[in-house]
Amino acid sequence: MSNAVNNGVWSGTWVAERLGVELVGDDTLTGMLGLALRRNPKRAHLLVSHVLGKHVPQSPSVVHGHGLALGQRVRALLGAEAAGAVVLGYAETATGLGHSVADGLGGAPYLHSTRRPVAGVATAGGFEESHSHATSHLLLPEDPALLVGDGPLVLVDDEFSTGNTVLNTVRDLHARYPRRRYVVVALVDMRSAADAGRLEDFAREIGARVDLVAAASGTVRLPDGVLEKGQALVAAHEASAEGLADSSPGERGTARPAPTGPHPDENPSHPVRVDLGWPQGLPDGGRHGFTQAHRERLDAALPGMGARLAEAIPEDASRVLVLGFEELMYAPLRLARELERLVPAEVRYSTTTRSPVLAVDDPGYAIRSRIVFPAHDDPADGPGERYAYNVAGAGFDAVVAVVDSVADTVALHAPDGLLATLAAHTPHVVLAVVPSYVPAPLYVPDLPEESPMLPEPLRGPAFSSYPPEEVGWLLQDLSDVTLEAPTEEREEAIQSGGAHYAESLPVEYQPSEQYQRLFHAALETSAARLAQAVGVVTETVIAERSPRPVLVSLARAGTPVGVLMRRWARYRHGLDLPHYAVSIVRGRGIDANALRWLAAHHDPRDVVFVDGWTGKGAITRELAVAIEEFEAAGGAAGFDPEIAVLADPGSCVRTYGTREDFLIPSACLNSTVSGLISRTVLRADLVGPDDFHGAKFYRELAGADVSVAFLDAVAARFDEVADAVAGAVKELLAADRTPTWEGWAAVERISEEYGIHDVNLVKPGVGETTRVLLRRVPWKILARAGAGADLDHVRLLAEQRGVPVEEVGELPYTCVGLIHPQYTRGATGADGRAVSV
Repeated sequence: MSNAVNNGVWSGTWVAERLGVELVGDDTLTGMLGLALRRNPKRAHLLVSHVLGKHVPQSPSVVHGHGLALGQRVRALLGAEAAGAVVLGYAETATGLGHSVADGLGGAPYLHSTRRPVAGVATAGGFEESHSHATSHLLLPEDPALLVGDGPLVLVDDEFSTGNTVLNTVRDLHARYPRRRYVVVALVDMRSAADAGRLEDFAREIGARVDLVAAASGTVRLPDGVLEKGQALVAAHEASAEGLADSSPGERGTARPAPTGPHPDENPSHPVRVDLGWPQGLPDGGRHGFTQAHRERLDAALPGMGARLAEAIPEDASRVLVLGFEELMYAPLRLARELERLVPAEVRYSTTTRSPVLAVDDPGYAIRSRIVFPAHDDPADGPGERYAYNVAGAGFDAVVAVVDSVADTVALHAPDGLLATLAAHTPHVVLAVVPSYVPAPLYVPDLPEESPMLPEPLRGPAFSSYPPEEVGWLLQDLSDVTLEAPTEEREEAIQSGGAHYAESLPVEYQPSEQYQRLFHAALETSAARLAQAVGVVTETVIAERSPRPVLVSLARAGTPVGVLMRRWARYRHGLDLPHYAVSIVRGRGIDANALRWLAAHHDPRDVVFVDGWTGKGAITRELAVAIEEFEAAGGAAGFDPEIAVLADPGSCVRTYGTREDFLIPSACLNSTVSGLISRTVLRADLVGPDDFHGAKFYRELAGADVSVAFLDAVAARFDEVADAVAGAVKELLAADRTPTWEGWAAVERISEEYGIHDVNLVKPGVGETTRVLLRRVPWKILARAGAGADLDHVRLLAEQRGVPVEEVGELPYTCVGLIHPQYTRGATGADGRAVSV
């Protein structure tokens, strides 16, 4: 029953002879497909795949292998574009196939459509499958950014016939998330000559490229009146099979006698339940998205889970079936593949389905038997029958039923349920339950009706050089506005009170070749130190703030840190955390519209504000005041103003990766290490009351961009520091981390000692000192005596700008940058040279 040809008889012969249906194609096609009849008012025949693992039990290595091979072909077709591809599979039949294609594509992110609504998860799209028995498909990605981006979208189905389903999908998604390229993948391309040109016409209509990859191709020739003839044939055979229903429980519609085994009503079976040890938080499939990090966790856990299943299989079993459950195809497939390696028995794999198909016990018919049982997962379309085909009478010594926890219900264990029905046809039933993955509930706030609609976050590559899933910018794009002013001019306006620093931008500093070499050397030296700090602050956030935090970085210094924290959470916990960047301006507060957007999409209690480092703690205090004012003005409550930072040399916060003042290489550069994004801008003529703050995207600096290289260099050291992070976090969580604000006290002392009398002109710490040298007109640099390589770049910049570096013995920071309070146009450095950038 596992081959399309049995004893020389093709499994489509019975339908072809009675209805005149003709399958035209090569030997590959007829080797993969058989024919059956189904109860469907729109299409009489069913193409039955013998390599899909749905209706016909097949070797799991064959099933997975076909998907892998298709994915590898797509990867070769796309070339370099494959790195940005996202794969979308169709429920229910192709969920496992699509996942396998994503595997073959090199671990591409994967999402499959679903017919199971999930409370609290927003719909990112939907479409209709016109010929199906259950037409409505939903797209429910946990991370909406999964479908955002310009990389190719790969759409996977088992059969490509009229093309209607694919066109409906692409039309819906292209309107929401337009892209340049689509690839359609199918086991078989069965388009008629009339349908062959529709894909090309549609591609021209939407202005995108659409390719098709299939394992085999051909067509079905249908005579006139085939639908009516097929319906009559199904009715006649089902009527004649009614008498068998009483003598063969769960096997209605077949002429095959039930094998010897207990009747569920006489001797109820109690299946052997196996605890798989499924990794906590690992999705059970692609319903809400499946990433490379998830794939790596699954691969690591499979040997152990397979061993637990193998222990439950009788030693004398010669033929074993792993039976998946409707859309839950991939997890059972991978478990079956693992079991295939571990037990001497012949292992086969298939899944249950909601598709009603006629069963006929004839070698020339693809569906030889069926078992029928009630739905057991509280489906959206109400109670009804479900089916498993070619299981009864197939000689299986054991059947391993794999369901998700939503389907582990009373109905599953009822006398007429799936488990008891299986027990009528096999002597040994094993049950393995995979935890149903449900994303964190979508927060639905109680917003006033007059609240203005706010735009969706900006994402790369349209805004910033970061991949779209790494960060969403709650900003407006001011790239076309001239905002830059000479440094001296800006400084004079800022200090005179004529303008706020956020109303203009400094000219972007372009580093010399010597400075770039220094940056890369510093990154090489500090990458592991940075990775450890990233791990410590992320683990602290997850342990103390929220198990699924929403990271909100303070643009722009906080943004690389937020991305790295997101990467650590994915690396260590398999979490794909939401991450956004927002603007906060000293003296003006945080962007209230950004807070409103966050409150409309997430629970404020899960929001964790992220920054690169603390100096004297001004932004820490600014955020606390801003959150208080936001709530007092009627904004959503629940935001925690405490910032999580990579480094807290000023002892201003409780959540940090380290309190050492060391070189964070992302502070050495401006936009070219921050996704090519400028500082944020807040100016009344550009930012209205219902607008996000603004920023510019410096596309023209792409050649000098090291943003992703910086992230990759740090993330590459995660494995190396994992043990050190665990030990540091354990100590940190037990320590007294109450802020002492010693940095603020030091700044006040320095301000008085050097006659500045304005703490805003004292910039403590390596990061803030670097900013002074890059963006402001510095007076002098204070360096702690004995400070080493952490200050190499500071000394170089100071030398280039003619700024003296004064070594100080008593200094809580590695260095401090001072801006002279009496700046006037044409000021000079200490050596008399003109100050300029």
